[in-house]
Amino acid sequence: MRTVSLRPGEDSIRLGQLLKLVDAVPTGAQVKDVLVTGDVRVNGEPEDRRGRQVRKGDVVSIEGVEEIRVG
Repeated sequence: MRTVSLRPGEDSIRLGQLLKLVDAVPTGAQVKDVLVTGDVRVNGEPEDRRGRQVRKGDVVSIEGVEEIRVG
């Protein structure tokens, strides 16, 4: 499991931004395509909202990519 640290002073990040940050998608325009497939889960639950706030301690799973813990 890979841990991604937030910037100092931040306690959350939007799911779409996180997917770009970890190179799960090459561009922001492709975030929606990945979310529509149902391959993204936050804390084990399917997620399709790119604006979902992911907080410290949350685990994001993407089909074919190592799990990501927000730290």
